[in-house]
Amino acid sequence: MVITPTLKIVQAGDPVLREKAHPLTLEQLQSGEVRNLIDLMRDTMRGAPGVGLAAPQVGVGLQVAVIEDRADLLEQMPAELMARQKRRPVPFRVIVNPKLTLIGEPVEFFEGCLSVSGFMAVVPRAESVRVECWDEHGEPQVIEAEGWYARILQHEIDHLDGTLYLDRMYTRSFMTEEYYRRGYSH
Repeated sequence: MVITPTLKIVQAGDPVLREKAHPLTLEQLQSGEVRNLIDLMRDTMRGAPGVGLAAPQVGVGLQVAVIEDRADLLEQMPAELMARQKRRPVPFRVIVNPKLTLIGEPVEFFEGCLSVSGFMAVVPRAESVRVECWDEHGEPQVIEAEGWYARILQHEIDHLDGTLYLDRMYTRSFMTEEYYRRGYSH
């Protein structure tokens, strides 16, 4: 049996979640320390399980996030909800030093966060986005995304700016995941 080490996900209240993360230089990104951080963040995200994880969520104030919306997790979702959310699998990707451009009208869906464990709320997010960033190799990337992928990108980039979904949510929609699963979200 292989045991994969994971990082501790910090919770709302930890000051690192409210600070703007520092951009990485190319040299920092190529260091063994940051490469190891990215690997551990991937494993931590998958183990949670989650669809994204930003470095501040593991106590590291750097502008790096990992994203993956795995097909095996989507198989458990109702097809009607996936269609409404425009949700499709997203292969693993790393975003470094992202610049976000919002496109389109806001759409509203319930959203949760690994750093606000056990809760959900309705959050308006732009329907589409354009993100300019580096990948884990320091190569420039342009990501154009819509639907749930756009929501994930906005959520993770918010973390890099010291913003939680709590700052954007409709406060009257805030509830525990248990009540959300019971259908009280209607």
